[in-house]
Amino acid sequence: MIRLIAFLGNPGKEYRETRHNAGFLLADELYPTASWKLKFHSAFTEEGGRKILKPMTMMNLSGTAVSEAASFYKLRADEIMIVHDDLELPLGKAKVQKGGGLQGHNGLRSIKERLGSDGFYRLRIGIGRPVHGDVRLYVTSPFRKDEKIALETLFQKIKAIIGNPEKETEISL
Repeated sequence: MIRLIAFLGNPGKEYRETRHNAGFLLADELYPTASWKLKFHSAFTEEGGRKILKPMTMMNLSGTAVSEAASFYKLRADEIMIVHDDLELPLGKAKVQKGGGLQGHNGLRSIKERLGSDGFYRLRIGIGRPVHGDVRLYVTSPFRKDEKIALETLFQKIKAIIGNPEKETEISL
């Protein structure tokens, strides 16, 4: 059973609408009236018996927040879901899986290092890969208007499965 969901992103107004903040954007969609407080280096709330985190450590240090919460609540890796952007999935697709490769995602790398395991669940939100150009600039650039519409539609489908992964699940528009 998932007891902690960590939505990854970068804090700060300059990152708010960027591709790397797909996790934060989903958290805001799912919990629009949540009372967030600062705890575990995160914006923290509890909803439906689950602990919800938006790490405020910057993406590459997300493991600090996740490991502090996991340690405090004595959680195993398989009781944690990490929600993050994914370059390898096209925009409009999402996938739930347990474990798996990190695919160069520094936030996931930080979490694996701090937890000592990659046995957590992941909700991968597709943002697509740029055809050319710097990936770092791509993930920190804002979604275009048409991409925001696709993302909002995908988020509506994700609402039905968040926190209840029974098996690998793919979601698409």
